[in-house]
Amino acid sequence: MSKDQFSNRWGIVLASLGMAIGAGNLWRFPRLAGQYGGSFILLWILFLFIWSIPLLLSEFAIGKKYKSGVIGSFAQFAGKKYTWMGFFITLCTLGIAFYYSIVTAWAFRYLTFSASGIFSSTSLQDKLNANPEYLNVFWNSISNGDWTTVVVYIVVIFLGAFILIRGVQNGLEKANKLLIPSLFVLLVIIVIVSLNMEGGIRGLEYMFAIDTAHFSNPTIWIEALSQSAWSTGAGWGLLMTISAFSRDTEDVTLNTFIGAFGNNTASLLAGMAILPAVFALSASDADAITYLQSGNQALTFTIIPMLFANVPAGAFLSTIFFLALFVAAFSSLLPMIELFMKNVKDLNINRRSTLVIVLICFIILGFPSAMSLDFFSNQDWVWGVGLILSGFFILIAVAMNGPVSFKKESIDVNSDMRFSSVFFKFAIFGNIALAVFLIYWWMSQGYSANPWFDENGNWNVIDVYSNASIVTQWGLVIVFGILLNKYLYRKFAKQ
Repeated sequence: MSKDQFSNRWGIVLASLGMAIGAGNLWRFPRLAGQYGGSFILLWILFLFIWSIPLLLSEFAIGKKYKSGVIGSFAQFAGKKYTWMGFFITLCTLGIAFYYSIVTAWAFRYLTFSASGIFSSTSLQDKLNANPEYLNVFWNSISNGDWTTVVVYIVVIFLGAFILIRGVQNGLEKANKLLIPSLFVLLVIIVIVSLNMEGGIRGLEYMFAIDTAHFSNPTIWIEALSQSAWSTGAGWGLLMTISAFSRDTEDVTLNTFIGAFGNNTASLLAGMAILPAVFALSASDADAITYLQSGNQALTFTIIPMLFANVPAGAFLSTIFFLALFVAAFSSLLPMIELFMKNVKDLNINRRSTLVIVLICFIILGFPSAMSLDFFSNQDWVWGVGLILSGFFILIAVAMNGPVSFKKESIDVNSDMRFSSVFFKFAIFGNIALAVFLIYWWMSQGYSANPWFDENGNWNVIDVYSNASIVTQWGLVIVFGILLNKYLYRKFAKQ
């Protein structure tokens, strides 16, 4: 049982918001909304209610009851022989955490890049006039094999671990009390600037326009569900980790809904900042749509500096935006590090050794993503979609425990706000079928020229977006977890 707890409801609410609101909102969501417009947003909101909220309610209740790391809590809830599922959930989230630390480093690089423009004698607009590819060159330089980026992400990991080693109240809670309110204020300022630019409103219209033709594309369904899971934290085990530090009387339902809706609000604000900016900066609406539908990973990093290069005090405003992005990314990285630390602590390892293990693992396993954008993209694809499988395992565990009885005994207790038991049961069993169908549908499409085997008939494991790469990485974790199942249960749950 953990003696370290959040001091009050707002402590855990802010922690939940910090977990949910991150680079997924300011970096990933605008890219996907830009590709599909309102069609994506409609599905994304649908999956918030159908997929994410039922999972988040379940995770919160499990963590609150068992107060262990993800492996220990899941094993006690699902049963000894399913411990390997908790192991997969943990490894999937850590797979994201290792490359996510690089996004945090990119945000800091752009923060310093923008801040330096405040004091530069040459404006960014002048630099772009001299070299239209200036921003693309900078992006390519920091995202592939840049040692400064490596140093920054290592410093970020040290800072995060240092904050968390102080405990929940003195570390995570105090950090979020500053980070989360600041983030929302910064986002609102940026939206106001973006919408007041000429042409900005057209971007807003595009963002919410629904094209029904998109609904026949399996990719948008996968992207909408994975983004909802990616952004809210559903299936990550993060809320299971955070709620392990909650008070026994905590309101599971209300806290979950505040976190979920706060996350979606931040995503919409980010989209309302970036998509209008694309339209305002493009020569025509057609050019803006073409750029947005390209799905460029660097959308946020290239458009925002261009946006503020065209407005008074642009360098200052750009600095504010990338400060917001860094704050968002860092606040989400903290619970990812905490998830790792909590599982290590469950092995009765002392605080200093836990810190060393966490630092070494993050530094070594995040390094490939810092050095190669292709490796980064592969990990984003593998573990981003892997969240559907993680969510599937949690759904299976809830189904085995009886959704209605589990809800009454673990979710509704001490909750002033109640969620429909009928809908909860429907969501649990419906999502099990949905997860299987979407993974099958996704696999059947093939998002690589050679999804399974290359031109020579070899298993195409090194292709960035191949099915072979994803199945191989998932399979290794699952097989390893099954082989170690008894050991994992004994170490993490039995005690």
